This record gives sequence, C-alpha cells and structure tokens, in this order.
Amino acid sequence: MEFLDLKTQQKRIRKPLEKRVNKILDHGAYIMGPEVFELEEKLADYCGVKHAISCSSGTDALLIPLMAWGIGPGDAVFTTPFTYVATAEVISILGATPVFVDVYESTYNIDCDKLEIEINKVINDGKLKPKAIIPVDLFGLPARYRLIDKIAKKYNLKVIEDAAQSFGGLIRDKKVGMFGDVAATSFYPAKPLGCYGDGGAIFTNDDNLAEDCKAIRIHGTKNDKYNSEMIGLNGRLDSIQAAVLLEKLSIFDEEIILRNEIDRNYRKFLNNAQYHPKDYKSSHALFSITLGSESKRDNLIFRLSEKKIPTVVYYKYPIHLMNAFKYLGYRQNDLPISELLSKTIVSLPMHPYLADEDLYKLKECIIQK
Repeated sequence: MEFLDLKTQQKRIRKPLEKRVNKILDHGAYIMGPEVFELEEKLADYCGVKHAISCSSGTDALLIPLMAWGIGPGDAVFTTPFTYVATAEVISILGATPVFVDVYESTYNIDCDKLEIEINKVINDGKLKPKAIIPVDLFGLPARYRLIDKIAKKYNLKVIEDAAQSFGGLIRDKKVGMFGDVAATSFYPAKPLGCYGDGGAIFTNDDNLAEDCKAIRIHGTKNDKYNSEMIGLNGRLDSIQAAVLLEKLSIFDEEIILRNEIDRNYRKFLNNAQYHPKDYKSSHALFSITLGSESKRDNLIFRLSEKKIPTVVYYKYPIHLMNAFKYLGYRQNDLPISELLSKTIVSLPMHPYLADEDLYKLKECIIQK
C-alpha cells in the first residue's frame, strides 16, 4: 500500500506529458518558458483571481509577498505553530517576529478568538508592530477567513492565506486562492496538485502587489534584468515543472472528487478525524486522526507497520518548541492544543487511487482490539 501513489497518476498523464517535455527540449526555454505563462493563466482562471504568479517553491510563495510589503525587524506576524516550519521560517528570515496562536482542537486551524487575544497582547506590550496574519489551511481544509478578515480589518493587518496544502478547496463557492490579500500554495510532489520537483504560486487581485511579486522572484528586476529595482531572490519556476502541472491540472478536479470519496469512506469507520464545517470543502492533502494519547498513537502506528501500511506523523513537533525558535522564549504548555495534537495525531494513506481493498485492510487493522 502506498501512502501517496504518484505512479498510477503518472500513467494517466505520461504520453501528453512526454509531448510537452519534448516541446521544451525543442524550444530550449528551460526556465520561465511559455509553459510557465500558460500555467499562470490557467491557475488564475481556476481560482478566479486576477493574478497567479508562479515561483520556485511554496516557501518562496510565502516569502515574496512579505518582502513586497517590506515586513522586517520590529514587525509581528501571527501564525499557527501546528504546521510545517516554512510558515514561520519565512517570517524569521526577514527579521520579523513570529507570534504563535494556538489552533482549534476540531479543525487544527488557527483559533480566531485566540488570534485577537494575541494581537492585543502585542499591541499592549508595545515592543512589536502587528503587521500580518498567515493562517494555514491545514491538511487541505481552509481556515475561517470570514472571521480572520474581520480581525485583520479591525487591526489593519495584511492576510496571507497559506494554501500550501489546500489548493482545490472551497468555502461555499469561493475557491482557495481567493482569501486574504494574497494566497500562497506549494507544488511539492506530495501536494494535491504537485509537480516533479519544487514549485509554488502566489494568488492576488492586487495589481501593484502582483507586479512587485513578479519582480522579486527574478532578483528584483522589472524592466531590465540587469538593473534590480528592489531586493529580490531567485524564485523562478522551470518550464518542465510547469508542463507537469499543466497535465496534472487537466485531471485535478476528478482527483479532488476521488479524494472526497476516500475521505467519506474513511469516516464510515473513523470518528476521530479532522472536523469539516458545513460549506467547507477540503482538498484532502492528508487524512489525519487523533488518538487518546501518545502511546495509543504509537501503538496504532506499530500495528499498521506490521501490516505494511505506511503512516506519517504531521506534525511531531509544534514549531514554538523547535530548537530553531527557542529565541522566541516559548515554553511547554504555552500552546496546549498544538502540543496535544503533536502527541496524538497520525496521518493515514490518502490519494485518489486508494483501492477499496486497501481501505478494508486499514479498517480491519484500525478497529481490531
């Protein structure tokens, strides 16, 4: 059983993908070639936004808007500790300060009540200036953007939707990529829409922000590639990765339907999975469950491994307790929900090609006494 089955998916797109790759070999525009601009147009159309700006990774997709806004030392950016480290890393890289907000125990996404509390703490402390919020759409489920946007407007904060895991998700009729001032996604191979290397994209309706993001990804250049107008980075997407994404995008909606079906089948025998609020549609990047304790979680992992069923723990360490972030001064029990989840959560195989017999095998192993 595969945790993620990219081989079956590749068989579906192999021939048209090879045709696209051969075309790239013929024209020789290996970085930022015509496939990149075709992809950007289709991504923007898919999400219903004016601008989709491709880049070299999901991390750069988060970093570039922060750079465009001039966020740096003395600024506070609010985010969750229960996610991949890149979300907080980009804040620290720029010299700004990550301020961690605990998550809801049900959805694992940022707790909006606690978010406002943390914003007021920073304001009252007076040492940092609140500048932005980076909510994370964990495991494919969008965060509560109606409340987040309300809080952001109240305190004049920017919002970056960290959609690294949620491309293809929805809140009512609005697609992921439309929330906040800007959204950032990842095309890492394990994502719902992934390439065969690294890649990412930025989504926004802000014309000026889009132009700055385009410049920053190519060393801060706008009109002359040898005359940088701002500090930038090397954040370009290569043409072969764009070709992979174009072919995967052609089957993406069908795969989301299949992921939803797998999710429904899991929930027939599991009641301890991530809660999905009404009118929210996840892209099901991962299917995760929580057990009552760390020992119960580890026991399940062991039982599944004996049956050659793979599992992964996302996330074993909440960011605020990682060595890299010791300088922030957080301690054990400061963010109890995130810490509890890190000890009790486990992710099970999730991909569009998970067979019925695989689910049956999982069910038999999980429910055994």
